[in-house]
Amino acid sequence: MKYDSLSQLEQDHHPTAISKRLSTPTKPQILPDAILGAIDGCVTTFAVVSGAFGAGFSATVALTLGFANLFADGFSMAVSNYEATKAQKEYLDTIKKTEADHIERIPEGEREEIRQIFLQKGFKDQTLEKIVETITQDKNLWIETMIIEEHGLQKNEPHSVRSALSTFFAFVFVGAMPLIPYLIPSLTLAHQFMISTLIAALMFFLIGILKSIVLGKLNLTSGIKTLVIGSAAAGIAFATGYLLQNIFAISAV
Repeated sequence: MKYDSLSQLEQDHHPTAISKRLSTPTKPQILPDAILGAIDGCVTTFAVVSGAFGAGFSATVALTLGFANLFADGFSMAVSNYEATKAQKEYLDTIKKTEADHIERIPEGEREEIRQIFLQKGFKDQTLEKIVETITQDKNLWIETMIIEEHGLQKNEPHSVRSALSTFFAFVFVGAMPLIPYLIPSLTLAHQFMISTLIAALMFFLIGILKSIVLGKLNLTSGIKTLVIGSAAAGIAFATGYLLQNIFAISAV
């Protein structure tokens, strides 16, 4: 968290505030999933639009392909994210059960692991032994310490459904933006593509800006980088469609 004043920083680090903050369960972070879904959604949809325009397809074809890819890829990405976070949760549960079993069967060996972990952190003699004694008196704390220190995992379990939903809705919402001009039949195909390009560029830039804000500092460079990545993907799709249409004489019908 970024603080604008020293007094605010000091207030948030008062013993009472620290105790309250540390005792509050950490909420699962879904913003990274939403940002990932938004970027991929916009890249996927605009790549389809660019490829269709490069190949000389009509607005109807571009719109059909765009929406088909939007929902199919959004669903696929959400399911993939769900499976990934579920696998992460299952792995964490497995590690917890393994450590609990080891504590029951070979407690002295597990105590020695705690001892060596904190020895490497610079604790020695009575201080080290006091730490080992304190941690190993509480089985939950013991397991939690092993999860973090030995396995390098976070103790908080990921929320699979929430991650999947945030990815899907961000994918569909942002991904649908470049398709809006194709819903306006009064526009020419060239104008539809031009407006779609501007909308996609704006989406890429805003997503990059949002990423920088999440990190605590507004950074225009982040927006430009995301814009460049999205433009490169669209450019590849356009070139592919153009080559297929003009070099290999693939029909647009």
